[in-house]
Amino acid sequence: MLINDIWFELRDGRKALLTSPEEKYVDSTLDFLRISAGETDFITRYPEEFDEFTREGEKELFYQMNASNNDVMILCIVDGKVAGNCSIQFKTSLKTKHRASIGIALLKEFWNLGIGTEMFKEMIRLAKDRENITQIELEFVEGNTRARALYEKMGFRIAGVLPNAIRLKDGTLLNEYVMTLEI
Repeated sequence: MLINDIWFELRDGRKALLTSPEEKYVDSTLDFLRISAGETDFITRYPEEFDEFTREGEKELFYQMNASNNDVMILCIVDGKVAGNCSIQFKTSLKTKHRASIGIALLKEFWNLGIGTEMFKEMIRLAKDRENITQIELEFVEGNTRARALYEKMGFRIAGVLPNAIRLKDGTLLNEYVMTLEI
């Protein structure tokens, strides 16, 4: 599903664009995926796990997301590069089609500039515009206090915990928390 472009001003005065993925952003997106995964343990993949991602595969993913009636991917572009991305997936089975799941990631250099809030506003708007959606869900990894603060600011509340859901390379086990927003 495509979105209308949304321009907004970052806290540092630069302009940012929320947009649907386009082929011209493929290389920047691949860079974004690898870099963001190496900047924090809170993304569920390590950078090397993106080595198998190809330009053609990413182009196909962009096409599928843009053509979908149930999935939306949004890129945040700052100074011509992908600063972050987010997505929302609307469930389709009869028993779960009242639910949507979201995910978000930002490059560290763009933290605390207001991008996360703007992306969440758009994802929540998309969910509210969708007939029958009454709940949005997300997960975050134990220790990710910045993300939790953003999610709580946007109205999400913890609904449960998946103990030891994440295992880091050094063997550390981290819980994953499920949050929901009733709409």
